[in-house]
Amino acid sequence: MSPALECLIDRRTGYTLVELVGALDLPGATRTRAALLKVLTEQPQAVVVDLARVDECPTTSVAVFRAVARQAARWPAIPLLLACPTAHFSALFDRSSAALTPSFPSVDAAAASLGTASATPMIVDDLLPVSGAARRARDVVTDACLRWNLPDLTGPACIVVSELVNNGVEHAATMLSLRLSLRQRHLCVAVQDGSVAPPLLRRPQLRGRGLNLVDAVAGSWGHLQTADGKVVWATFPLAAHHA
Repeated sequence: MSPALECLIDRRTGYTLVELVGALDLPGATRTRAALLKVLTEQPQAVVVDLARVDECPTTSVAVFRAVARQAARWPAIPLLLACPTAHFSALFDRSSAALTPSFPSVDAAAASLGTASATPMIVDDLLPVSGAARRARDVVTDACLRWNLPDLTGPACIVVSELVNNGVEHAATMLSLRLSLRQRHLCVAVQDGSVAPPLLRRPQLRGRGLNLVDAVAGSWGHLQTADGKVVWATFPLAAHHA
């Protein structure tokens, strides 16, 4: 009987390495998904998954990588790469999944494919769960958009960050962490709080449109669970000259 799968995390320069050890059966795939989604909430430059020490991998388990790769492409808009040192594992990834989860013969080869791009510009700010938190968040967003030469996104991003922060203040009542990152094709805004309750779209209230406004203004948005809360994120497409 194969041992239960372990997910070993190694944060390296330019990417995060996730080494899988054991059986990638159904319980292992579930564990892998949870570990990879947690890594995504940290917004690394890229994620490389090492399959060298996986000793069992049913075809059905391949779907976990496609699902996580789709999420990674939406937010935080990063690549998910696989290091498959054996032909057996490489053959599991058919042409339909190759675009989302490209595979390489080694971790070094996967890392080399990422090139030597400079670090993603990122701003992180911690916010108290108080009435002035949204105003502080808008100031941070405005400064970031000016610094990154994105004046057209200042208004939409401020609208969205206000709703995300106000939602966290009202419903989570915990410390909030605001992260802004400038990706190749998107400006990403994310707010992390200490509540596991998912954000829900509701009918507009008298005080504002809440997440309905986020849904209308952001290019895309969603949330990911963390070990002790959640991250609610939104992305805004960049103008053509930034792509």
